[in-house]
Amino acid sequence: MSTPTPDDLRLRMALVTEEILQRSPENVVEPTLERVRQVMDLMGDPQHSFRVVHLTGTNGKTSTTRMVERLLREMGLNTGRFTSPHLHDVRERIVIGGEPVDEQRFLDAYDEVLPFVHMVDERSQAEDGPRMTYFEVLVAVAYAAFADAPVDVAVVEVGLGGVWDATNVADGDVAVVTPVAIDHTRLLGDSLEAIATEKAGIIKEGAIAVVGVQEPEVMQILLDRADEVGATVQAEGISFGVLEREVAVGGQLLTLRGLSGDYRELFLRLFGAHQAHNAALAVAAVEAFVGGGEQPLTDEVVRTAFEDMSSPGRLEIVRRSPTVIVDAAHNPAGVTALVEAVRESFTFGRLVGVLAVMQEKDAETMVGLLEQVLDHVVVTRTSSPRAIRPDRLAEIAVAYFGEDRVSVVPDLPDALDTAAGLADDGGMTGAVLATGSVVTAAEVRMLLGVTGT
Repeated sequence: MSTPTPDDLRLRMALVTEEILQRSPENVVEPTLERVRQVMDLMGDPQHSFRVVHLTGTNGKTSTTRMVERLLREMGLNTGRFTSPHLHDVRERIVIGGEPVDEQRFLDAYDEVLPFVHMVDERSQAEDGPRMTYFEVLVAVAYAAFADAPVDVAVVEVGLGGVWDATNVADGDVAVVTPVAIDHTRLLGDSLEAIATEKAGIIKEGAIAVVGVQEPEVMQILLDRADEVGATVQAEGISFGVLEREVAVGGQLLTLRGLSGDYRELFLRLFGAHQAHNAALAVAAVEAFVGGGEQPLTDEVVRTAFEDMSSPGRLEIVRRSPTVIVDAAHNPAGVTALVEAVRESFTFGRLVGVLAVMQEKDAETMVGLLEQVLDHVVVTRTSSPRAIRPDRLAEIAVAYFGEDRVSVVPDLPDALDTAAGLADDGGMTGAVLATGSVVTAAEVRMLLGVTGT
């Protein structure tokens, strides 16, 4: 068989991506692990061939996942990383050794998984059930790729919730729970207790649960789950945390307390108090993973990993003159963290927002929070069919900003141009902040020629 050319690989990759997209989208969740578990069983359970650090929560999951993986990789481990959603290319979700899987490796894993996916689809449809979903197939591909590599450890972010999330066919040695807030109420429930109960499902027998700061009712649910399965809980503010934090050029200086040691004057190339807390969670999770929380990491490992840390689409500067920042905040808790970070880390003379939000989100609360830092907002929409219509979003924005501070530009490229022009009215200190969803951040990055992750 001849070796496929780069053009062959790109074409096949495009066809496979479209094939997977034809399945139920990842915001359609089937409350069962049965289908993905059947595929894993038919393949010989590849998810059990490597150790796992599993992460859930409402905000901060992707950044914390990237931090954990970077620390483990700095320790010399061959790592896998699974995150979602992606910004530009589905292969971003499946990372081995710090790099997204190449097209050949993705296609090899897909070809390995596909016969079993078809078998499970046929079984399910014979019982009037659905085919495997988009997300379930990607999880199967990721676990197959990690097993084939092979990786020493996979750092896995849930897609949604925990109990029924397809990633939960794997059992984490360490379960990380970032702060839990209200989001995805249609799928997870409309109370903190219901959402926390779903997310607690990643805490498995004998695991160490590393838990960020939580509301009391959430913490109680996590403690009850840990007690039920015989897991150990290490909580931020008690077992580990942020000791000192200082804003610095291009990021922040941190002193962190881990489970078994303190780490001083670390430069983190990310903005905001929320990223400092993500960093503390990551250090504690890695300590828990490599030594049960009983031996510190070396200062060199932590320092080098943090200096190299990135989290694309999270308060990321993607252009200068004027400065354009993108942030994937898509719920009130995320926007609250964004607003606090903007206030703390930047001193813009004029800040203009580009805002596009999904229909199922609490747009009104998000707009109200953003009004605190935006001088003007340009409402628009992304290419997603789930985006709120610009005229509807404008009605919400006018209620908070007033008519004079709201512009409606239906097409995102034109909206970005309009915002840049309005920011120029602030002179050299004018800037643009594009936010409201992951898709907003991704499409603005793409428009400005930024595709790296």
